[in-house]
Amino acid sequence: MNKRRIAVEELRSQHWFKAPGKPGVAKYYRMNQGGFTTEDHDRKPIIGIISTWSDFATCHTLFPERTEQVKRGIWQAGGCPMVMPAMSVSESFVKPSTLMYRNFLAMEVEEMIRSQPVDGVVLMGGCDKTTPGLVMGAASMNIPAIYLPAGAMLRGNWHGQVLGTGSSGAEALAEYRAGKIDERAYREMVAATVRSPGTCNVMGTASTMTALVDVLGLTLPGASSIPAVDNAHARMAEHCGRRIVDMVWENLRVGDIVTPASLENAVVADMALSGSTNSLIHLVAMARRLGHSLTLDDFAKASETIPVICNLMPSGKYLMEDFFYAGGLLALLRKLQSHLHLACTTANGRSLGENIEKAETWNDDVIRPLDDPVYPAGGLVVLSGSLAPRGAVLKRSAAEPRLLQHTGPAVVFRNYADMLARIDDPDLAVTPDSVLVMQDCGPVGAPGMPEWGMLPIPKKLLHQGVRDMVRISDARMSGTHFGTCVLHVSPESRVGGPLALVRDGDPIRLDTEGRRIDLVIDANEMERRQRAWQKPPPHYSRGFGWMYSEQVLQADEGCDFEFLARPGATPEPEVR
Repeated sequence: MNKRRIAVEELRSQHWFKAPGKPGVAKYYRMNQGGFTTEDHDRKPIIGIISTWSDFATCHTLFPERTEQVKRGIWQAGGCPMVMPAMSVSESFVKPSTLMYRNFLAMEVEEMIRSQPVDGVVLMGGCDKTTPGLVMGAASMNIPAIYLPAGAMLRGNWHGQVLGTGSSGAEALAEYRAGKIDERAYREMVAATVRSPGTCNVMGTASTMTALVDVLGLTLPGASSIPAVDNAHARMAEHCGRRIVDMVWENLRVGDIVTPASLENAVVADMALSGSTNSLIHLVAMARRLGHSLTLDDFAKASETIPVICNLMPSGKYLMEDFFYAGGLLALLRKLQSHLHLACTTANGRSLGENIEKAETWNDDVIRPLDDPVYPAGGLVVLSGSLAPRGAVLKRSAAEPRLLQHTGPAVVFRNYADMLARIDDPDLAVTPDSVLVMQDCGPVGAPGMPEWGMLPIPKKLLHQGVRDMVRISDARMSGTHFGTCVLHVSPESRVGGPLALVRDGDPIRLDTEGRRIDLVIDANEMERRQRAWQKPPPHYSRGFGWMYSEQVLQADEGCDFEFLARPGATPEPEVR
């Protein structure tokens, strides 16, 4: 992309610093108060470093160090760095749901940029919802932005076993609940899965979303594959600082990079990676912030043609560290190049095709050839039917194959608390053929659509050796997890979707081949139940929770706020 380099007078920050009279002068002496000289910031791009670090964000432990490296790069390139902390949205600690606060982070980022004199931003995230939240906010402002991914942690090890964060922990929990290992072994195994700073080391939501933002072109090429503790990560951070200054002078904005074509590339890569089911929600939300249409149909189409060639847990056997050594994302994209729009512009100013031209694969078992895939078609499948008129999603590559075509009687839990209270009851009327159904766990219902979709197998079935069942909910599932879990059922039960009408014993048919999920009851009975349904009372009467519940869209629409996903523009603030 050949864009005219902007003049100093066109810098957004100049509207603050060159404002006539007292408003402009005040900005100078307040910068002096912070220890900056006039030479530090005068007639230079002001670069915001938006960091989601906190002591609770343990995946982002290295961000204070990375921030200093980004600042060094900005100074080297002739810019002025200004650190702007943002909400961490730590997946491990934030309740009731990080998806709920993804929207808070997106609002915060948008308004932080709008209200302060920054010309470009470095977005520092990694843990699941920080990536889409940061990108959504920056997209709405549509200024030059580059994303710095936190990087994955090192592979886990325990008693000679290689462990994946989340995935191996879920397996260990099932073995512990089945009485196969004791509590000490369970605790040791889970602790061994998190042995360094960085995000989960499997192709969970964190690695999926950083990889997809890399595909979109918002990172330095291949940045998402570098492990958090590798010295290449520190060098990448400094390079981000240098590059964002050039992006400001080039006026290379988020909207120039994220286009319908680059979004199609991300969907294709998502299927080849066997990415997290959460990616559908986040990509749709990110696209809508720039006025682009991305729907479940786009994912469904790609799922039919793109095989899984990334052999990573939970759908395969390797981890992110292995992916990096095998060539990383750029090597995978080169194998996919016949399915990609190679002319798309990326953050380094070059095209996607140029960035992957010399990429090589060093381990063909980690990054498979297209004609020798891990799974012959896309890992994610979009379903519809009488139980999910607006769609649902299943990660078939992480499911037990025998269950992909299944009909069984429903065992219904009214909500998460009901499930916890009854799932291990010896008298629970459940068999391996049953279909576990959990209601009231969607965007409005839970609230915030938590990652509850991998319902636990009832303990009495675990003792029989059962490790997978068909499970259905309007919740999400951690990208690190596995199982035949139908998720994101839309519309959700809390707003009167068909999921709310399911009763114990109702036959439910999962037809993955036909892309359907159906409640097999008489239409008249369905209509009678719909008429009798009553809307539950709201969770909140005030505050952010109330606003969230009033404005959140359904899963197929990205779970963004309606007033932020809609078209329109907000004027720049006047400096007075």
